[in-house]
Amino acid sequence: MRVTVIGGGYVGLVTGACFSHLGNEVLIVEKVPEKVEKLRRGESPIYEPGLDELLKEGIEGGSLRFTTDIEEGVNFSDVVFICVGTPSLPDGSADLSQVEEVARLTAKSMKSYKLLVEKSTVPVNTHQLVKKTVQRYLGRDIPFDVASNPEFLREGSAVYDFLNPDRIVVGVEGDKAREIMEELYRPLTERGFPLLVTDPATAELIKHASNSFLAMKISFINMVADLCERTGADIELVAEGMGYDKRIGRAFLNAGIGYGGSCFPKDVKAFIKIAEDVGLDFGLLREVEKINSERIGRFIEKVLNALWTLKDKKIAVWGLAFKPNTDDIREAPSLKLIPELLKKGARIRAYDPKAMENFSRVFLPGDDLMYVQDKYEAVKGAEALLILTEWEEFAKADMEKVRELMELPIVVDGRNVFKPNHMRALGFEYYSIGRS
Repeated sequence: MRVTVIGGGYVGLVTGACFSHLGNEVLIVEKVPEKVEKLRRGESPIYEPGLDELLKEGIEGGSLRFTTDIEEGVNFSDVVFICVGTPSLPDGSADLSQVEEVARLTAKSMKSYKLLVEKSTVPVNTHQLVKKTVQRYLGRDIPFDVASNPEFLREGSAVYDFLNPDRIVVGVEGDKAREIMEELYRPLTERGFPLLVTDPATAELIKHASNSFLAMKISFINMVADLCERTGADIELVAEGMGYDKRIGRAFLNAGIGYGGSCFPKDVKAFIKIAEDVGLDFGLLREVEKINSERIGRFIEKVLNALWTLKDKKIAVWGLAFKPNTDDIREAPSLKLIPELLKKGARIRAYDPKAMENFSRVFLPGDDLMYVQDKYEAVKGAEALLILTEWEEFAKADMEKVRELMELPIVVDGRNVFKPNHMRALGFEYYSIGRS
C-alpha cells in the first residue's frame, strides 16, 4: 500500500520508517528543505534506537522517500497521516494550527478519495474540525474520510513500540476507512497484536486518558517516595510490592525528579483544558501537575543539605535528556535544575551520551558550565555528582574509579540508579529518592 506521512518530526519519521519496513511505499512530507536533504542522505535529525537502520533500509530499497511538496504527498496515496506538532498554548490547550494547515492544503491538493488519519495527539472531536476544514476548502465533489489513529510511542523504544504494540487504536466512521486501516495494520494484527476499532472521538480521548493516567502514576509514586523518606521506608520495595498486584502493575512506579518530555506535560495540560471546556474541573490532574512541578525544588533541597552551599562548588552532572535512549530535552528536569544550580553559584561539568548538543543550544557553554565527552571526565575534581537521567551507561560505571576522581565522594541520585548500601560500602556519601 502507498502511504503519505505529513510531518518529518519524531512521530512522522518513526511512523513512516516503520510502515516502510512493513512493506509499504511511503512518502514523508517535511516543509524544512535542509531537513529533507539530510533525510535523503539517510541522516536522522533525532536519536532513536533502530531508526537509522530502518531509514537506511527504506531509502536503499526505494520504499521510503522524502519531499517538501505537500501536493505531491497528498496525491501519492489514498492514506494521509497527519504527524505534525500540537504544542501547548499559554492556557494549556493544544495549538492545532499545523493540523488545520494540513487539512486545508490537503483539500486544495487532492484529486481523488483520501483518508486523513490523525496520528498527532489532538483534543477529542478534532476530527470534526478536520472534516469541516476539508469540506470548506475542497470546492468540488471528492469523497474523503477522517480517522483517528493515536500513537503510543515511548521515546527511546519507539521503533519497538510501533512494531510490537500493546494495542492499535483506530477511530473511524465508515466501512471504507475501517477496511483501509485494517489492511494497513494486517502485518501486525496477524502476529497477534490487538486492533481496537472505535469512533474517532473515542480514539482521540483514549490517547489523552492514557498519558494522563501514566503521569498520575509517576506523581503518585513520587509523593509516596517523600513519605518513605520521612518514615524510613524504602520506595523501591514499596513499588515492588504494589507492582505485584496485577491491577496496578510495576511500570511507571519509579520515583525520581519528575516526568518530562514532549508528551506527558503537554497532554496533562491539554486534558485539564479539554475537561474545563465542557464544564468539568479535573482537579486530580491539577494535583498531578503540582506534584511534578515540586520535584525540582525537592531535589535542590537534597543537594543543599548535602553540600550546605553551592557557591564555587564543582558539580558533575550525569544526564540531560528527559529520559534515557533519546536526545530529547523537551521539558527535561535538567532544563530547570541547571539554571538553579548556576544561579546558586555552582560550577558545572555536564555529560550526556546523546543530548549535549541539544542542551548546549539552550545553555551555551561558559566558565561555569562545561560540556565534557566522557562521564569520568565530568567527575574529575567534583565535590558532588548529580544523576538526572538513568542511562544504562551510568549504571555500569566503575564507581570505584569515580570515587577516586572526585574531590568529595558525594552522589545525589535523582533516578535511584544505584543501591544505597553498595554505594556506601564503596565510600560514597549517597543520597537518593525515597530511600534511606
